[in-house]
Amino acid sequence: MPPAAPSQPLTALVTGASSGIGRATVHLLAGRGARLVLVARGRAALEDTAAEAREAGAAEVLVCPADVLDEDALRTAVEGTVARFGRLDAVIHSAQVVAYGRIEDVPKEVYERVVDTSLHGTANLARVVLPVFRRQEAGHLVVVSSLLASVATPLMGSYIAAKWGQLGLIRVLQQETRDVPGLHVSAVAPGGVNTPIYAQAGSFIGIKGRPPIPIYSPQRVARSVVARLEHPRRLVQSGFANPVVILGFRLFPAVYDALVGPLLRVFALADDHRTPSTEGNVFRSVPEGNATEGRWHGL
Repeated sequence: MPPAAPSQPLTALVTGASSGIGRATVHLLAGRGARLVLVARGRAALEDTAAEAREAGAAEVLVCPADVLDEDALRTAVEGTVARFGRLDAVIHSAQVVAYGRIEDVPKEVYERVVDTSLHGTANLARVVLPVFRRQEAGHLVVVSSLLASVATPLMGSYIAAKWGQLGLIRVLQQETRDVPGLHVSAVAPGGVNTPIYAQAGSFIGIKGRPPIPIYSPQRVARSVVARLEHPRRLVQSGFANPVVILGFRLFPAVYDALVGPLLRVFALADDHRTPSTEGNVFRSVPEGNATEGRWHGL
């Protein structure tokens, strides 16, 4: 992990900490005695996560409700962390939202919010975190990316645009921080994960999404995320099927495009979960839907 101050526990800030992979990462770091700063839009779910972290063994936990699109709020959280603990060793960025629907059917404001959350949210966080890491000459930013940053599927155009853009931004950040040997930017790209993001997503197709097989547990992805603090990597695919899917997308585009729509409808949409058109949690936190795991079973 990045070097903390002598005899001091790791200090880490986690965005998207109220649900899914972010929440699982909080649990894992808490079990290692870290000092944690939890960031997400809704205070209620963050307080629940904080209570779980304290029970798991966190040295200290701070709750900082903030939207990643609010750069000033992020700056306040980061500056507050440094003021309280004297340094910031790691930032795990897992905040994201999803909307299902054809490009022509997803309302413009929903489409833009999905893209903004991943792309501009990542840039906002980098702008406030990297100067701190530069001053320390050490620190690690780990961004939770997605298999969908490397391939495309129908009905998820806003999320795919968001994740392709985010992955390009991550690569630029990696290039721009090469002058500080102790500063690292890594990305972890999971495939299908058993989190509530599918049930929380906006949907304009009359049905909710589900994680495609193989489905992994958020705890498994969290282990990959935390491992990057000790072993930095540009990009780690968290899922054994990811490289196969990416290879098919790149080498056999005609075959891939013919198969991806039917396969998505069979393996990535929940036929038993019909819904009217909904914005889901795209614009606001929905605390009752937040949890570490979804209703599926992960490896």
